[in-house]
Amino acid sequence: MRHLIQRYGRDLDLTVVTRRKDASEDIHPLARPFVWDITASAPPARLLTGCDVVINLTGETIARRWTKGVKERIRDSRVLSTRNLADAIGGADPRPKILVNASATGYYGARGEEELTEHSAPGQDFLARVCVTWEEEALRAREMGLRVVVARFGVVFGYDGGALERILPFFEWGVGGALGSGRQWSPWIHIKDAVGAIRHSIEDDRVNGPVNIVSPQPVRNRDLTKALARVVGKPAIFPVPSFVLMVWYGEMASVLLSSQKVMPSVLTETGFHYEHPELTEALAHILYWRKEMEKRRPIDELVKKGLPFVAQK
Repeated sequence: MRHLIQRYGRDLDLTVVTRRKDASEDIHPLARPFVWDITASAPPARLLTGCDVVINLTGETIARRWTKGVKERIRDSRVLSTRNLADAIGGADPRPKILVNASATGYYGARGEEELTEHSAPGQDFLARVCVTWEEEALRAREMGLRVVVARFGVVFGYDGGALERILPFFEWGVGGALGSGRQWSPWIHIKDAVGAIRHSIEDDRVNGPVNIVSPQPVRNRDLTKALARVVGKPAIFPVPSFVLMVWYGEMASVLLSSQKVMPSVLTETGFHYEHPELTEALAHILYWRKEMEKRRPIDELVKKGLPFVAQK
């Protein structure tokens, strides 16, 4: 959400609903924070009254070992929040016109070499079942007259945080490697294209229902590994065996080892323009800006503390 605000905040009148009382420190000054835990109850309908678009990107991270409690939080943070949001939309007058609701390519489950589009059937594992229920709650808004976009995100590569932040240090240390056999297909997308796809989905009425938010050039995990190693200039000669992932992550390891050759058919058919569709170029772009952000971080910390500073050219 932060990247969406930063890129389009000047064009839009934004209200950000958050559970964090200290969110005003992180939310862009062009957006208004509204503190509400929508997993606990529906937000007040007046919050949505008169809004044109609602974007729901809530969801507990899946990148951890799945205990029973973690699985409940993963499900509830998606399903309950979307259910409560739909209830609030129903009470708004006038109602929003569009709901963009997050989902994930986990909807498809492990599918080997099968090419997957928005018309493909769901999988049967835990994440797939969560995604099916999650999307059903979002699609309730259609009965209220809204156009609903269900954004099935692949792995989003960005400058700060996310999947890349977790794996990149291993490659920078020269101990990165493919996961399991490395043959599994890995759906991915650059953060700029993910944000652009959301904007495209809002502005193009042809985007209705599920849309795969992924690059048009899917890669195998071993090729992702090679690209990362090439960009950081280090070898990647330490593959991680499947059994090690299973011991370390338990059931969650299936996400890392499953193969999903997901294609963005809806985005392609509606003419979406990708800025970074090719993996090596996308990673190089991200690493460049990651280094630039590291240079700026000390000044940013001073500004947050209210301390004076001198900007030098």
